[in-house]
Amino acid sequence: MTDTSKTPLLDRIITPADLRALPESDLRGVADELRQETIDAVSVTGGHLGAGLGVVELTVALHYVFNTPADRLIWDVGHQAYPHKILTGRRDRIRTLRQAGGLSGFTKRSESEYDAFGAAHSSTSISAGLGMAVARDLSGGHNNVIAVIGDGAMSAGMAYEAMNNAGAMHSRLIVILNDNDMSIAPPTGAMSAYLARLVSSHTYQSIRETAKQLARRLPKFFYDKAKRTEEYGRGYWMGGTMFEELGFYYVGPIDGHNLDHLLPILKNARDMPSGPVLVHVVTQKGKGYGPAEASADKYHGVNAFDVLTGAQSKPKANAPAYTRVFAESLIREAQDDPKIVAITAAMPSGTGLDLFGKAFPTRTFDVGIAEQHAVTFAAGLATEGYKPFCAIYSTFLQRGYDQLVHDVALQKLPVRFAIDRAGLVGADGATHAGAFDLAYLLCLPGMVVMAAADEAELVHMVATAAHYNEGPIAFRYPRGEGVGVDMPERGVPLRIGKGRMMREGTRVALLSLGTRLSEALGAAEELGARGISASVADARFAKPVDRDLVLKLARSHEVLITIEEGSSGGFGAAVLAMLSDEGLLDTGLKVRTMTLPDIFMDHDKPERMYANAGLDAKGIVAKALETLGAASLNAFGKIA
Repeated sequence: MTDTSKTPLLDRIITPADLRALPESDLRGVADELRQETIDAVSVTGGHLGAGLGVVELTVALHYVFNTPADRLIWDVGHQAYPHKILTGRRDRIRTLRQAGGLSGFTKRSESEYDAFGAAHSSTSISAGLGMAVARDLSGGHNNVIAVIGDGAMSAGMAYEAMNNAGAMHSRLIVILNDNDMSIAPPTGAMSAYLARLVSSHTYQSIRETAKQLARRLPKFFYDKAKRTEEYGRGYWMGGTMFEELGFYYVGPIDGHNLDHLLPILKNARDMPSGPVLVHVVTQKGKGYGPAEASADKYHGVNAFDVLTGAQSKPKANAPAYTRVFAESLIREAQDDPKIVAITAAMPSGTGLDLFGKAFPTRTFDVGIAEQHAVTFAAGLATEGYKPFCAIYSTFLQRGYDQLVHDVALQKLPVRFAIDRAGLVGADGATHAGAFDLAYLLCLPGMVVMAAADEAELVHMVATAAHYNEGPIAFRYPRGEGVGVDMPERGVPLRIGKGRMMREGTRVALLSLGTRLSEALGAAEELGARGISASVADARFAKPVDRDLVLKLARSHEVLITIEEGSSGGFGAAVLAMLSDEGLLDTGLKVRTMTLPDIFMDHDKPERMYANAGLDAKGIVAKALETLGAASLNAFGKIA
């Protein structure tokens, strides 16, 4: 018989079934090893660290108490799911996190049966969990559904819509509120844990139900009074009255790092016969790792780092980051214009508005994870003559689309949308790619849409937006650093709807929108080396399209190729529509549109993603050669 007494506990766990085979006395050791494994893995790959360290004990307790994957466990957003991945058969691949062909940085249904719901955008877990609970009830099942949602995600209206619906439907659903920052109500030690355990126990539930039955024999007025007295009595001692009003049975707050508190309360929640229950767990981001505990952002997202010191490895920047260029440009504009205000939806550092906030604290507004509110809030500011800059990632602006259409575009309000993370974003993968904003913005009447080709152009586009008051205007720019061009001291407003010629040629015209411009210029050089004269133009504006520029290119070249960092239905489609209206598609002109492929692209390094999409210089050359046709090749393999 093999002696396992000295084998690390984590080595004995391949799936949660192995975890559940251990005695409870071993769980503290499992948690300690799991925390260390998480730190070590992220030190190699980079990724989201602080949130995962904060839920190590909770992760162990949930998989120990509940029969996953039959019991559905949903992690909101997924930033905190690395310990969960380690416990669910993916430990051997955990050092491939966010790498090409490796594990996703978020939960992903195609990756594991233990990932009950794919996530990356926040505040979806309760809605999805309620759907699963209702499906279970309709099918006559008995499994549990558990949604783990953070306090930040609870700032989104969608979470409350779901809770309101769940409370009204009375389906059996467990919501774990992971309070790691907002501290809705701090735990009060042993007494808090004792009360939470008491009110979640079967005995208390039985007494409460009996009292309810007796109270129902009273006149309705007295019954309602008795019911509210009990609920508010618990609310006074334990908090959670708001959740009770939404129809949830509230338990907590409890210390999320104390397994002696977590285990019995989760068991009681598991065994409750009916209705939704909310367990309020208080945790600490970065728990158990000194550098993360000491960090203001709790090491939310990190590069690879040294475990001993916490020092992150950051490659030397060759050019300023687009996000910083935006922030500094907006600060310069705001110094001269007191009507400029800035809005972020819980991403001040990600959008650069933390810098703006230091310069103008009373003109900076973080509305929480509430993109819908952010857009309409900006619209309200615009009605009163202010100049709101709504800085939101492309992928997150999708969540405010109805408000963008109805509250901004329809009313022709001059809201400025700074769309960060346009195009492919690398390690965050498909969930965070800014692939669709061109398509969903260009169809809106009166919308002006710009795309910066480099960091200098971004400076000018910030100035353009600041001076434009005719209606909504948007400018998009990618993640990461610029291309290293000379920077202007101050932005100069651009002529609306006018692009620029970058290189004059005769046979192939490359019309680029956004930061593929440098690749288009490289492609033109390569085509020139092959004897093919190529023009390159920077569209600057996706809407309105520069009609004069497009017609000039179409009438003076054999081939016109549009290039953009977005899905089909965007800039290329608008150019095709214009050429069709002008009758130029019937003249022998060969037109091709180069967009992102019609798939959700998995995480990889951005340069490899663009190469795989055919949107690098090599891909552009290949498209030009293919369009010109093999019949034009001469004896030397060049197109004549």
